[in-house]
Parts: sequence; C-alpha cells; structure tokens
Amino acid sequence: MTVFDPSVYVPTGGFMAAPSSWDLSLARAAVLGIPFDCGTHAVRIGARLGPTAIREQSSLVRRFEPPLNDYDPIERLGLVDCGNVKVTPGVIGESYAAIEEAMWRIVSAGVIPMTMGGDGAVTLPQLRAVHRKYPDLVVLHIDAHTDTYPGGEGERGKYNTGTTFTRAAEEGLVDPANSFHIGARGTTYLQGGFTHTRSMGYELIDGIELSRRGMDDVVRQVHERLAGRPVYLCFDMDFFDPSCAPGVCTPTWGGANAGQGLALLQSLSGLRFVSFDINTVSPPHDVGGMTAFLAGTCMHQFMILACRSLGLANTGAEVAP
Repeated sequence: MTVFDPSVYVPTGGFMAAPSSWDLSLARAAVLGIPFDCGTHAVRIGARLGPTAIREQSSLVRRFEPPLNDYDPIERLGLVDCGNVKVTPGVIGESYAAIEEAMWRIVSAGVIPMTMGGDGAVTLPQLRAVHRKYPDLVVLHIDAHTDTYPGGEGERGKYNTGTTFTRAAEEGLVDPANSFHIGARGTTYLQGGFTHTRSMGYELIDGIELSRRGMDDVVRQVHERLAGRPVYLCFDMDFFDPSCAPGVCTPTWGGANAGQGLALLQSLSGLRFVSFDINTVSPPHDVGGMTAFLAGTCMHQFMILACRSLGLANTGAEVAP
C-alpha cells in the first residue's frame, strides 16, 4: 500500500503560492480574481483573462524585498487566495451583484481585499461593498484615464469601464472632494472629459500636472488630504507606459516606467488602506507576460502597504521610507 507523503507535493493555483481558501478566520488580507469585462471596448477585449495571467506570472515575484521590506508579507497577512468571482463577461447586472457579494464576504470579515480585474468596470460593485463598511470611503485612482465620463442610454451606456466613478459619485459611494484621480493623459473619445470629472467633485491631477509638479509634491498632497481616512486604491495598469505594460485594454503613451510606478506605490506607505484593486491586464495583447508580471509585482507592493497600514511591517532592521 502506498502511503501519501505530503512533502512531495506543492500546492498550485494561489497567487504567489498563497493558500487557496475561503477560510478568512486567520486572514488579514485576501486575493480575489474578477474575470469580467463589459465586452464593449472598441478595439481590445481580453481583460476577463487578467486574473489567470497575473496568478501565473506571480510565480516570478519573490516574497522578500530588502532592505526596506525584508519579510514575508503573505505570512504576516495570513493571505489566502479566494479564487475568482463567478461572473459572465458582458452580463452586467448579474455579474455586478456577484462581485459585490464576494467582496462583502471579505470586507465584512474585517479582511482587506486585494482584487485582480477585469476591466475598470469591476470597480463600481467593489466600491458598493466596501462603502457598506466604510461610509466615509475615499478613492485613490491611479490611471491614464479618469473613468468618470457621463455615459449614454441603457444599461451598457450607464455602466461601463468609462463611467465607473461617475456612478460612484452619484451613488454616494465615495467622498469625491477628498478623492483623487492621478495620471490621466493622452487622447479621449469625448471632448470635455476632464471638465466632467472635476464637475463631479473629484480632485484630478492629470499627467501634465503630475509631470510639472513631480511625484513627491503630488504624494505629499495625497498624504495630507487622505490621512486617517479609509482609502480604496484603484490602480489601472495603463498608468504605466506601454513600453513596459503593453498588455492593457487602452494603452496610452507617455506614462510611468516600471520603476516610477512602483516607487509611487511605495511612497503611499502610511495611508489607511482598506481595499486594493488592480485592473485592465489584457493577456491577448501582452508580450511575454510582462504586463501580468508587473501587475503581480504591484500586488506585492499592495501587500507591503497593507502590512504597514496594519502595523505588521517592522523587521527590526527596517529603514524608514
């Protein structure tokens, strides 16, 4: 009779080999994939495949990051991978309800969600869930686009990747006056898009202003404004330049390089993060998995930020940021 020897098996499937589980009893953070896109992009459809690609490339992300973060954030957070929300791409109503319910299961347990989209439309149902626990929620949206357009008629006109934060403001899910859109740049389909974003009450720091002021000055403003507030970080991978992140739905030239984008995330240490959301990885348009790999690296930075937010980051030999 053959005796089962667990030492010769390695679990597969979880982000960075984190345990695949819905047991949140010991977790401080949980990964959740949201394989949904509206299917209405004029040129590129494929973000529904993002979670699978990011998990696959996460095997290249190592857990320790000396000298500042020389510890295992997965262990400290008790991180679990909850798999994917059961959604049907293009079917908005039912999928939004499923996303909100899955998110609420995590948030209501006092656990920080770390989600992988999916296109930018997945953020709205997540905000609905997080707002239920944090009514004074603010959003920090880092993106080449504001995703705050007025939209059109019917369900698909009202709910899509371009209208996420318009609907969020209308539904009272976030405090626009203390929320930021950072990095919007490039061409748009609609005249007056930035004007509309500001008319909804949001603070918009577009790409030109970000370049003129520099990241340090912008980050200083963010810290001053958001100190102590529950922060939902929404990070769209097209904030990066297509030269380092080609596999996105709407690539836009003139963005951050990989080092600049990761440094921006690191500089957010000290904020009170309650949810993390990365989106718009489109594997059919990626090159060698480089965008998904970079997204996995951003997820690792999310873990570091969560550890710092929860007071779990002290290594005993840490250098202050």
